Amino acid sequence: MVLRALAPSDAEAIARACSDPEIIRFIPPVPVPYTHDDALRYLEQTEQEWKEGGAAFAIADAQSGEWLGNIGLRAARLPGNAEIGYLVAPWARGRGVATAATRALAAWALERGTERIELLTDPENLASQRVALAAGFRREGVRRAAEPRRDGTRGDLVAFARLRGDSGEPVRPFLPPFPGGSLTDGVVRLRPITAADTADYLALRNVPDAIKYSVPPEAPDPAEVEETCRMAGTRWLAGERAEVAILDAATGAFAGDIQLTGVIPPLGEAMTGYSVLPAFRGRRFAARAVNLLVAWAFEHTPLVRIIAGTAPENTASHRVLERAGFSQEALLRGLLPGPDGTRLDDLRWYRLREGLRFGGHGEGAERP
Repeated sequence: MVLRALAPSDAEAIARACSDPEIIRFIPPVPVPYTHDDALRYLEQTEQEWKEGGAAFAIADAQSGEWLGNIGLRAARLPGNAEIGYLVAPWARGRGVATAATRALAAWALERGTERIELLTDPENLASQRVALAAGFRREGVRRAAEPRRDGTRGDLVAFARLRGDSGEPVRPFLPPFPGGSLTDGVVRLRPITAADTADYLALRNVPDAIKYSVPPEAPDPAEVEETCRMAGTRWLAGERAEVAILDAATGAFAGDIQLTGVIPPLGEAMTGYSVLPAFRGRRFAARAVNLLVAWAFEHTPLVRIIAGTAPENTASHRVLERAGFSQEALLRGLLPGPDGTRLDDLRWYRLREGLRFGGHGEGAERP
């Protein structure tokens, strides 16, 4: 692909692309319905972008010149700063077009004196976040209620940036995606939690023993559950936590959830927790899920140690961890908040990556 000047002949393709549901969803300023006249007005606006210190290009096929998308820079209020934005036509996706264009435009701008380029994206727009990482942009955090939506509410934006001094090399997520999108042993299947799981996830969190063993042991706030599911993908990409649905592999039914949380990259450690709906208990779904998730973590991430915490009296959870190859490590007295200001003990479990070598503080220690 090449970046070239936009032309009036691109208007028809732009209008066709901007009727795409994903573009409408994630770019609120796009008019609905989007017409040929809207495309012509956009082309006029790009001329103003150049006058104001920005830039606007068509992403085009290198051989045919066919329009594939738009990409541009908007000059920021602070000198030396800019914001990059793009859209890619539905018929051009899956070819690395957005990543290649973003890398090219960022390099062009940084060579010409720009010091910092920001890229902002909706938290649920995981494809755009992957583009940012692949183009050498680092995630900086979430800007709350930063973008006006079509319905009058305001939405969060995930902020990425690339500086002149950055290498520009792709940023590899600490927690990569599941190979092929899911894990299965033929009995259970694991896949990432999404916003579509909100109702099932809320029902799971309202099971009495799930409430009893929650931290703190309280009924869930529906708004917090909705946010957990909606933000699960972006938190996974950030390396903060992997929130995973446990499914019945035979029927696809939602059976529970499992997580990797408390990720500490310098230590190579994370914590797992899990819960299964009563209808699916007694079939070792939890132990199978733990085994699948831990095996994935040890094979595809730098993690070397997975821990879990249980209530001392929760013998069912103890059996799950034993079946999944965990060993008891310690009883932590008064670690967790309990009801009415009380404190609860936590029985800690651990599992280590196979083949670890011990030395220094761990010399002479037995492996599990």
